[in-house]
Amino acid sequence: MVAQPHVQDHPRALAADPVILRSKETFQFDPLPPDLDTLPKHFLARVKEYGDQIAMRKKRYGIWQEYTWNDCYDYVNRFCLAMVDIGLKRGDKVAIIGENDPQFYWAEIAIWAAGGTTTAIFTDANLQELAYIVDNSDSVYLIAHDQEQCDKALAIRDKIPNVRKVIYWDDNGMWNYPTDWLACFDIMVDEIKPYADAHPGLMESMISEGHGEDIVLFSYTSGTTSLPKGAMIRHRNLIYGNRHVINLAPTYPTDNYVSFSPPAWITEQSLGVAGHLITGVVVNFPENASTIQNDIREVAPSSLLFPSRIWEGLASTTQMRINDSTWFNRVLFKAFLPVAYQVINHQDNNTHIPRHIRALHHIGESVVFKPLRNMIGMTKVRNAFTSGSTLTPDQLRFFRAIGVELKNLYGSTECQSHTLHYAGNIKLETVGPPAPGVEVRIAENGELWIRSRAVFAGYYKDEEKTAQALDADGWFHTGDAGYADADGHLIYLDRVSDMIQLANGEAFSPQYIEGRLKFSPYIQDVMVVGGSDTHFVAAIINMDFDNVARWAEKRRISFTTFADLSQRDEIYDLIKAEIHRVNQTLPPAARLKKFVVLHKAFDADENELTRTRKLRRRTLEQKYASLIHAMYHEIPEVIVCAEVKYRDGRTGILETPVRVCSVDAE
Repeated sequence: MVAQPHVQDHPRALAADPVILRSKETFQFDPLPPDLDTLPKHFLARVKEYGDQIAMRKKRYGIWQEYTWNDCYDYVNRFCLAMVDIGLKRGDKVAIIGENDPQFYWAEIAIWAAGGTTTAIFTDANLQELAYIVDNSDSVYLIAHDQEQCDKALAIRDKIPNVRKVIYWDDNGMWNYPTDWLACFDIMVDEIKPYADAHPGLMESMISEGHGEDIVLFSYTSGTTSLPKGAMIRHRNLIYGNRHVINLAPTYPTDNYVSFSPPAWITEQSLGVAGHLITGVVVNFPENASTIQNDIREVAPSSLLFPSRIWEGLASTTQMRINDSTWFNRVLFKAFLPVAYQVINHQDNNTHIPRHIRALHHIGESVVFKPLRNMIGMTKVRNAFTSGSTLTPDQLRFFRAIGVELKNLYGSTECQSHTLHYAGNIKLETVGPPAPGVEVRIAENGELWIRSRAVFAGYYKDEEKTAQALDADGWFHTGDAGYADADGHLIYLDRVSDMIQLANGEAFSPQYIEGRLKFSPYIQDVMVVGGSDTHFVAAIINMDFDNVARWAEKRRISFTTFADLSQRDEIYDLIKAEIHRVNQTLPPAARLKKFVVLHKAFDADENELTRTRKLRRRTLEQKYASLIHAMYHEIPEVIVCAEVKYRDGRTGILETPVRVCSVDAE
């Protein structure tokens, strides 16, 4: 049972004897040298060091296209000068919206080289979100991926009057668009070439004017409880944020990194973009989201960074593939997975592994786990990290059992990496000890405070929120709840504001229960509910439609739509069995007593999730208040009417009955 943090009236109240966690590893963090105190300076150093060696690969039409460091320099240099030529000045703000591509990296480095500040935006941002971030960040240019993003920009042109021009890098479908406000990346770098050739060293002189304290990036928070805030990130924040991780998980120029996590996510900026410039790691860009699994298999990366939801999906997909394989493969997997778990237990307890267990594990590695890792493209993974929200011990154990040493990394938009697992220091129930150079303070109310060289400069144009988040001693107040174990590892609970206390005084962490449930291949998402006026815990569950539909088809269960399948008796029984499994691992007060299977998936476009796929709990509680009311008032069924917003802007009303199901005590 987790303790309910007591939120004091004064949120900055300190314990008389606060707990401060520090890394047991010793690394020297010297001041940044003037010639390497910004990311563009690191870029020039990598170009000089590696020249004609491969820096990037991009898969197009099934073929990997390679770019050397000199190729990257040529694109960055010319785009930097082209932007300056059309009016970009030091201190200007530029927004970028697009998928992971070489042009995204080149544009960002070029803007930084000219002294500008970039803001990366999630590609699935709707018109309102795009307009808000572009306007709030005071961006004067917008760099867009393709026709879809340009259409969005044109639709909100009157709401972003400060934007002088939109530059796109994928010109498919863009031939008949007006050119007064739109410009093509390739045309710009081609037209500036004579000028760039005649003025060598011009970009270098601009880079030399940069300083580690300059603001390089606005990274917008998820906005789970309010409008997103623009965290101002300095060059030195990104550099130290990267060092905090690579000191424990070294990355080398010969390593391959797959860039798939959204660049709007701070961890991709810290370990992806900054990591590329600092260590020289080769960055590989998949063709698109549908080819990611095959592309990873072809690259066989040594480093992977995915949000926890992608790892959750990968675990579910892997389990379903095994379930759909031949009976012989299923038997082998079921026989050797418990052996792998026994090996993990011996390793964690630092006990001797019996000879017969070691022999069986060696056989399982050869006939089951190595082929499985090859299938998911993880034969060479050395540094595999999950972040965004914590994975449960069940999920971490599963990946570790199949030979993928997946590690938790706990961080935030404002400070990047706080704690992490690393070789020889992994405890599955924790998010690891603090990274070298990072201090974690556990305040009187259970809130986690962070102090390091990576702590942000404040929120853009929001002094009030900045004062609430940063104190005079340099501590960032995360709003997260947690506690330390005897070994100095941090155990993350939930947001302080999301910890729930029931009417009987028992407390629980919704996120912990949700994570346990999402280990099921049949559950995609879940929101656990309860409160001071209730006596038990309930849940609103999203089924994983692909996996559940496959399960239903194999059992000849007919259905027409997502909503139809979700309300079948067989599906409720399937989900109930998964809840029973999780309930057995929970304290009595935290066990689910009732649930509903929602008729649709949670959707970021309907403001139910953030763009990083985190639950907007307050919005969900209001939107599905009738379902929550029914679970606590013995109502067997609710007719749900929900407004649905389509991508083309139209709205519709979806009306469907949703059943309430009780979970029998075992």
